[in-house]
Amino acid sequence: MPEAYDAVVVGGGHNGLVAAAYLARSGARTLVLERRSVVGGAAVTEEPWPGFRLSTFSYAAGLLRPQIVQDLELHRFGYQTYLLDPEMFVPLPGRKSLTLWNDDDRSAEEIARFSERDARAYPKYSQYWTEVVELIDPLLLSAPVPLPELLEVVPDDRVEELVRDLFLRSAADILDEWFESEELKGALCTSAIIGTFLPPDAPGTAYVLAHHKLGNIEGHPKSWGLARGGMGGISEALRRSAEHFGATVRTDAPVRQIRLQDGRAVGVELASGERIDARAVASSLDARHTFLEMLPPDALDAEFRSHVAAIRSRGSALKFNAALDALPDFVASPGAPKPHHRGFIDIIPNMDYARAAFDDAWHGRFSRRPFMDIVFQSVHDETVAPPGKHTMSCFVQYAPTTLDGSTWEEAKPAVADTVLDTIGEYAPNIRQVVRHWQVVSPADIESTLGMTGGNIFQGDITPDQIFTFRPVHGWSSYRTPVEGLYLAGSAAHPGGGVLGAPGHNAARAILEDWRPGS
Repeated sequence: MPEAYDAVVVGGGHNGLVAAAYLARSGARTLVLERRSVVGGAAVTEEPWPGFRLSTFSYAAGLLRPQIVQDLELHRFGYQTYLLDPEMFVPLPGRKSLTLWNDDDRSAEEIARFSERDARAYPKYSQYWTEVVELIDPLLLSAPVPLPELLEVVPDDRVEELVRDLFLRSAADILDEWFESEELKGALCTSAIIGTFLPPDAPGTAYVLAHHKLGNIEGHPKSWGLARGGMGGISEALRRSAEHFGATVRTDAPVRQIRLQDGRAVGVELASGERIDARAVASSLDARHTFLEMLPPDALDAEFRSHVAAIRSRGSALKFNAALDALPDFVASPGAPKPHHRGFIDIIPNMDYARAAFDDAWHGRFSRRPFMDIVFQSVHDETVAPPGKHTMSCFVQYAPTTLDGSTWEEAKPAVADTVLDTIGEYAPNIRQVVRHWQVVSPADIESTLGMTGGNIFQGDITPDQIFTFRPVHGWSSYRTPVEGLYLAGSAAHPGGGVLGAPGHNAARAILEDWRPGS
């Protein structure tokens, strides 16, 4: 007889672990099945070179909801973060630079070197996003509501303006309205394009910008940081929490299919042929893999399958990870370590730079002059590199899912040269300090993690694919057309990033359906 559980979670990414921890915490006999030898999905720490531990995929902490950290007692299980401050350092041509801090007044002093008008506007701009986040944040840990009801949440006459800004406008529209400095607008547009195959002037990128304002590190709103031990530190804390509450976590356990009986999910079958029964199956895989690969074709009607197949899930970025003998020395602020090595270093002198980078990708090329978001975990965390050495993690955009006339494996040496040459324009010693490097392409993200197209969000988080439109319209409550099957990953509301909210909300839906009379 197959072993039986109350719930089986397919995929041990961070959302799967969150779902399992909440289910086990409620008393449910819960099993997590992860096909890789390590849990965490995109939130993992790996050691590609002896002594150097890097966050291979996801690299920045901040989106994990504070309530989840508290409910699952993650600090008890090793969860620890470092606040990134300065928030961002942008080296610019001509030995200039722009530094933005978590302190708005200090940032305004920096901005005044480029525009007095923008310096006066910046604190008001920051307050605008504080108010937006205060409206969005309470909506994250519950099922999404239809748009008409969502509009009623806004307590005053700002509703039309808010809908216009977040759902209809581009990041460039908003930034052009607030600021005149091209350098500042370039820096601020980064959050609107990360992980999204769109330029900053595409409608919908304003919502992507808002999504990245949801960062919260140890009570610091709109802030980002790093997890001690890399992103795997978050996943390991989640695993220990889930196991503490009674869940079983199995790695090297790939699921072949979700088993059905009379149209209902009744368990899973592993690649080994092992069968496991369950009252509920929660998939933290993306929608395409869950519905089009894990189920037989006749389990879903053709219309639903076509909607799933149409989800935009195109890759836009790659990771460049490196082991360093020393920190890069930026000509705009010579010396190392300096304060800017403790924050994000972004290479994006203006929005036109991002537009040109996107244009390359639109034509099937890796950007000849890519946008980069760089962080040095080792400056904060002595556990990730040998003494005196450093790690460098670069989020690089734009990288299309497929290349015109080449494969990603063939292109990797040239891609590495482009990345290093671009950094070298601002830190000429970069090639002297790089000991090892690794390119993680969209193809690698898809093959390793199962994220369709290498899309880091399990589907774009633009307005037509969020709230009640995620994963598809009519099925946004974590429940699916297959009774007993739930969607618990980033393909569900509120979307991608290491939020934990989809896992939390899916567990909540399962527990609601188990209540007597439901």
